[in-house]
Amino acid sequence: MKRYFERYKAWLYLLPAILFLGAFMVYPLIDVIIYSFEEGYNFVTQTSRGTGFYNYGYVLRDPYFVQALKNTFLIVIITVPLSTGFALLISLALTAIKPLRNLFQTVYFLPYVTNTLAVGLVFMVLFKKTEYSEGMVNLLIKAFGGSGVDFIDGPYWAKLFVMCLYTIWVVLPFKILILTSALASVNPIYYKAARVDGTRPSRIFFRITLPMISPMVFYLVITGFIGAFKAYSDEVALFGTDLNAAGMNTMVGYVYDMLYGASGGYPSYASAAALILFLIVLTITCINLMVSRRNVHY
Repeated sequence: MKRYFERYKAWLYLLPAILFLGAFMVYPLIDVIIYSFEEGYNFVTQTSRGTGFYNYGYVLRDPYFVQALKNTFLIVIITVPLSTGFALLISLALTAIKPLRNLFQTVYFLPYVTNTLAVGLVFMVLFKKTEYSEGMVNLLIKAFGGSGVDFIDGPYWAKLFVMCLYTIWVVLPFKILILTSALASVNPIYYKAARVDGTRPSRIFFRITLPMISPMVFYLVITGFIGAFKAYSDEVALFGTDLNAAGMNTMVGYVYDMLYGASGGYPSYASAAALILFLIVLTITCINLMVSRRNVHY
């Protein structure tokens, strides 16, 4: 018995986690796949007309889904590189500062522990035009001779600008924290040797600093892509719950609307949209993993 236990001890230790993942991840995923192929599924009677790819065709032709897909890709393409680049620049500046370094690090990390909806309300106050106020940003624009813009209910480009700016603001503190820690872990001997050889600062950054912190940069890029594809609460905080009317819905928001929104009650369409999102995220993650084999140094 003891020999049998020693043989399977590792699996016994993993059993609670395996059961948990099976109940809350594997089973729901299988259920979603089944739902996505059931045509005309009725949630009340638990019946459907048949099985096929109709749900996927309907979702891909739905203009609301196309708009949500466009918004999501724009968020990903714009916010992930910019937020990572800004975080790296700020982390380098914080690392170079000697006095009050801890204070500045705390200040930059504060937005991360602030409630997302609270930050969204602050952005609405800054950007939204009302009958009583132009909004602080519009007041600044007019002070410099420009014309005011309604960033919340106005043109698409203005709403996209606020949404991307808000997303970058929310994710920036976490990335700064990770990159600051990564920079602090680089052995200073490398920098001393480079300075003795008279190496330029730019070459030190690209040949020493960036390769040494590349695993953390890659981690932030991967999690940034996944997080941006899951965007939904940020848009609700800015534009309200009717994101389709505002033209700023995302793929996760589309899935939610199909389940619980005004057009809700269609779990088959929601499941098909969720699996399309899953395949997109999986494809981009695999591409990033293949690229990282050449550019990430462990």
